[in-house]
Amino acid sequence: MKALVKTGPGEGLALQDRPVPQIGPSDVLIRVRKTGICGTDVHIWNWDAWAARTVPAPMIIGHEFAGEIVELGRDVTGLTLGQRCSGEGHLIGHTSRQSRSGQFHLDPETRGIGVNVPGAFAEYLALPAFNVVPLPDGVSDRIGAILDPLGNAVHTALSFPLIGEDVLVTGAGPIGIMAAAVARHVGARHVVITDVNQTRLDLAARVADVVPVNVASEDLPSVCARLGMRQGFDVGLEMSGNAAAFDQMVGAMVMGGRIAMLGIPAAPTLVDWNRIVFKSLVIKGIYGREIFETWYKMLAMLENGLDVSAVITHDLPMAEFEQGFRTMKAGQSGKIVLDWDQV
Repeated sequence: MKALVKTGPGEGLALQDRPVPQIGPSDVLIRVRKTGICGTDVHIWNWDAWAARTVPAPMIIGHEFAGEIVELGRDVTGLTLGQRCSGEGHLIGHTSRQSRSGQFHLDPETRGIGVNVPGAFAEYLALPAFNVVPLPDGVSDRIGAILDPLGNAVHTALSFPLIGEDVLVTGAGPIGIMAAAVARHVGARHVVITDVNQTRLDLAARVADVVPVNVASEDLPSVCARLGMRQGFDVGLEMSGNAAAFDQMVGAMVMGGRIAMLGIPAAPTLVDWNRIVFKSLVIKGIYGREIFETWYKMLAMLENGLDVSAVITHDLPMAEFEQGFRTMKAGQSGKIVLDWDQV
């Protein structure tokens, strides 16, 4: 099979022929149809310090996918050949307190496909049946390929009640844009999304009914005044990993406001804890998706009118993967989806 492989240190990926993976009794074999390029994949492409200490190269990477089940392990039940699916890319252990209590997303033994173990940038993927998420007829393979990042957005956005609340999203990357769309879908009043990349802010406005703000030219107090907000934002969704953006968010929150943090800073940062304490802010760190509650909720919302399809700005044949990564690195795109039927 064709696969995209991180062969070792240095920039880029290699298109190679690799054996079709063998499945165990509790696994399924998936014929991959579509994959999404993630920011994590760009880190691996660049081979930055995080990738160098995390990824056991050589290895097939990629973790955002949709496809079709073509083989079932002998112990697998509840799934069928030909079934369309995506899947949870976090492989969990089953012995920790968290797993045994059903908090699978908090399992400390978690490994990621395409990061710690072979991934989905290939014609075929072996995956535990436990991790398979069947796709409803109304959810295309194209959208199925971005359910992983949409799940991050849903997990973050639904961390706190949003009905009637004013929400600030810092970071207009694809996940930030989708989180803003989710917030509007579930009933937030004003949803403001900030960035310094005007291209991405323009994309946010096309995806959802949100207020895009370029903080290089407009400050948040003036935005609040324009929207008739008297105190500030009730809920913050920090998606950027940028210290200045987080500082702006803290300053713009109401007393007793709540912040969900998905963005990962590139380095340790200074935080003004005095403002956080004296504002009585609640801060919650977000990792991945709640397995599988987040999946149920996002599929239900997609079937009930949530439309994030415009966040996909490029559809490319798999053979043009290098162009896809160059476009991602330039910061002038939303999600990029590769078609594995065009190898």
